[in-house]
Amino acid sequence: MFERGLQLPFAALGLGFLALLAGCARFQPAPLSPEQSARALESRTLSDPGLRRFLETNGAAPGQWPLTAWDFERLTLAAFHFHPSLAVARAQWSAARAGEIRAGTRPNPTLSAGPQYALNPAQGVTPWLAMVDFDLPIETAGKRGYRMAQARHLAAAARQGILTAAWQARGNLRAALLDRAAAAQRGRLLRRQIELQEQALQRLTLKIEAGALAGSEALPHRVLLQRARLELGAAARQELEARARTAEALGLPLAALEPVELPESMPDLAQAADRLSAGEARRLALESRADIRAALAEYEAASAALQLEVARQYPDLKLGPGYEYDQGENKIGLMLGVELPLFNRNEGAIAEAQARRAEIAARFVALQARVLAAIDLALANCRLGGEQLKEAEALVASQRRLRESVQRQLDGGTVEPSDLLNAEIEWTAAELARHEAAARRDRALADLEDAIQHPLSLPVAALEDPKAEPPWP
Repeated sequence: MFERGLQLPFAALGLGFLALLAGCARFQPAPLSPEQSARALESRTLSDPGLRRFLETNGAAPGQWPLTAWDFERLTLAAFHFHPSLAVARAQWSAARAGEIRAGTRPNPTLSAGPQYALNPAQGVTPWLAMVDFDLPIETAGKRGYRMAQARHLAAAARQGILTAAWQARGNLRAALLDRAAAAQRGRLLRRQIELQEQALQRLTLKIEAGALAGSEALPHRVLLQRARLELGAAARQELEARARTAEALGLPLAALEPVELPESMPDLAQAADRLSAGEARRLALESRADIRAALAEYEAASAALQLEVARQYPDLKLGPGYEYDQGENKIGLMLGVELPLFNRNEGAIAEAQARRAEIAARFVALQARVLAAIDLALANCRLGGEQLKEAEALVASQRRLRESVQRQLDGGTVEPSDLLNAEIEWTAAELARHEAAARRDRALADLEDAIQHPLSLPVAALEDPKAEPPWP
């Protein structure tokens, strides 16, 4: 009879244990193949059907597909779709959200069971005993709530990390496109200048051959021509490098850009920058920048971690009901366990959490200082760039008037054609100076928008989930 009484509890325990195991998650292998991932990266193109769906989802539906000419906003969406940095940021946010689930779990109870054997039982009494203990841990002092708050703030910081990665991808793309367009325009102006200088040198050479001028008169013109050719080669190299950086900013191989036409101009930010005061720029940055919001969330997480360590001074409880079958007698007991804080009161962990919170606060202030310095520098460069552009435009206007004056004199027969060529060369040089001033001003405006990070003219959900398909307001 005892053996049957002993077998039934253990059989029930075994069946319950098997039932718990049946609900456990299973490991799913996901091998990572460098060769396959490399092939996938190399096969990416701007004609990808998934990219088309992504554009349609985010309100940038193309009229035809594949597109042959891309604007900046559509290329920005392509960067959000392809660039690995956003995939990393999304994965980090997913891991942080999983941390919220883990933080909210309660500690599992412990069930222990085992037979006992009496070495000297009374005559006629079975030597076997059965014992079952159930240990239920009880968290105290709100530890679970602090743990959940810490995980929630860390998830919020990780979510802001997606926006930070998006701004970096957008800024890198815009800088590469600005540099490519500037190099292409510089190349066109240099080719025109070289053409004019070659014509002037040919006329000068004819005069030298006729004995009207000394041969040394052509030397400065040959130097200028050679310098222009060197600058043209440098512009071609800069254009190629900028095109490669454009592909990198998009998360695509360079070959994917060969069949498409990239934009020659970016959205004009000059009017918005002119209306923006320094105080308004600082306010927008402190309210809009994702890295500042992420740092605030990290500080809140550190505060919750400190509260958790303070709460851990107070020991958790362990409630332990038990059952014992003792030689025909059924015995039920109840035990209450508690950790005695005799040797430490969690001082080390509390001090570490306090230092961690102070470190994050210092890093937040340092981040604010960097942002404000970047805004001040960008505003100064915008003002200086605008002034230099006005001066360059005034120079171009003066050179144009001079060229027109020389043209009228040439029509009147008072100057030679070489004088008109020289005036056109000077006018082209002024155009080059104006172009470089405009490029510097455009880069300063882009730096200002990147420093403020406002506005991000794309839906946040497009950054968080590249497969999301709700209608954006």
